[in-house]
Amino acid sequence: MTKFVKGNEAVVIGALYAGAEGYFGYPITPASEVAHKAAEYFPATGRVFVQGESEDAVAYMLYGAAAAGCRALTATSGPGFSLMQEAISYMSATDIPTVIVDVMRAGPGLGNVYPEQADYGQVVHGGGHGSYRCIVLAPGSVQEMCDLTMLAFEKAFEYRTPAIVLADGQLGQMMEPLHLPKEEAKPVDTSAWATQGTKETRRNLLTSIYLDAPAQEAMNVHLQEKYAKMDREFQRAELYRCEDAEAVLLAFGSSARTARSAVDALREQGVKAGLFRPITLSPFPIDALLPLADRKLWTVEMSAGQFRDDAVLHLAKAGKLAEVGLINRMGGMLIPVADIVRTVKEAM
Repeated sequence: MTKFVKGNEAVVIGALYAGAEGYFGYPITPASEVAHKAAEYFPATGRVFVQGESEDAVAYMLYGAAAAGCRALTATSGPGFSLMQEAISYMSATDIPTVIVDVMRAGPGLGNVYPEQADYGQVVHGGGHGSYRCIVLAPGSVQEMCDLTMLAFEKAFEYRTPAIVLADGQLGQMMEPLHLPKEEAKPVDTSAWATQGTKETRRNLLTSIYLDAPAQEAMNVHLQEKYAKMDREFQRAELYRCEDAEAVLLAFGSSARTARSAVDALREQGVKAGLFRPITLSPFPIDALLPLADRKLWTVEMSAGQFRDDAVLHLAKAGKLAEVGLINRMGGMLIPVADIVRTVKEAM
């Protein structure tokens, strides 16, 4: 079955098929339709919808629901995500799985409601306090707004960590056909760690405070071991026309759609171009990028170069000192295909 929906509605559909039991939200453009549709669909299917009084309240509602082993989610944009980061740090420290959707808008400050990708730093690198990070998935279509929300729930519970779907205002507001999932995800037994007020879970303890320094260090070591396991097991990327590419564009989200069109245009003009699209921003798919490190590389992004800097860092950590150019716009301005083509052709 196929529906013609906005990306924001596709998130809610994906959450329902993922078995989400509760939505806790505070509306903020350009993510508000996620809350609107959750308010419609969740009660209609016997699930919980609560509009909180603030993003802080919503984040701690997620914390409580997730601590009880429930599949819960929220959606917000940059200013709201900033307010949620204390609770995200707590959830990370207590091995609690939940899903947060960030539909990015222009910033900093209040900015405007047009699309940008400058939440990259605070989302990918764990903008709250302490040495933590989350799973971060970057959809590139309305279909992936649904599919990656489902995957976010799956991996959040597999690794017991918060998972974030990092979209942008263009993906959230655009409409495309959505092929509905074939079946709903099966329930997951959380009694081994959740606190559910039952005899079986009475001894489970979830806390992020350790007054003994060695115990605090042991908790941090445990988190880093978990992240290393994620790095080994869960890197995902899409490569488009990269086999013989001499110039490779690196892009995610809406920018990857523009970059893909630029690759086709460059090919038509005799330039062997390709596209590297990370689907997991955390873990960063360095294994797929390394074989391309000797090509001419550019990131295409709606930020000041946060993604570019991360690509350079991951390549350097893997032993490849690569120069990566930047093709960007900010403030809610989309990147024209012609600008990408011109920049690459001039360099080549």
